[in-house]
Amino acid sequence: MAGEATRVMVAVNESTIKGYPHASISSKGAFEWTLNKIVRSNTSGFKLLFLHVQVPDEDGFEDMDSIFASPDDFKGMKNRNKIRGLQLLEYFVNRCHEIGVPCEAWIKKGDPKEVICHEVKRVQPDLLVVGCRGLGPFQRVFVGTVSEFCLKHAECPVVTIKRSAAETPQDPIDD
Repeated sequence: MAGEATRVMVAVNESTIKGYPHASISSKGAFEWTLNKIVRSNTSGFKLLFLHVQVPDEDGFEDMDSIFASPDDFKGMKNRNKIRGLQLLEYFVNRCHEIGVPCEAWIKKGDPKEVICHEVKRVQPDLLVVGCRGLGPFQRVFVGTVSEFCLKHAECPVVTIKRSAAETPQDPIDD
């Protein structure tokens, strides 16, 4: 429809260097690129959809030094993770509101590449923007990349935004 805003999903994650509530270098880069190259001054023509996927540890416990003695202890752990994710999303939502870009944000749990593609199918954005660390072939074999998976499997156009060389940490796996 002519008057309908273009919906752009931006997948975001926390920094592996600073942790919550800091956004990764790649997430910030994808967001800034979306604002500068797509939205520009047409703030009412777009709606940004922020998806953060929290990855549970393999055993489901992040804090191995904690003692869990009651059901409330487990609820507290789940709530703490949700709050961290909300704080991360708050950065992006606040920036959108400062410049007048409509947005929505939500959190899902699971394998990021699978969840992002599932959410694309469910929400049906016009475009998916994901950050990319720019790993070499050797690193990709061991780490895998969410952006490559999304390029192949997401059911909408996908734009990957590679980090600049100046922003790449000493260990390129870090973000």
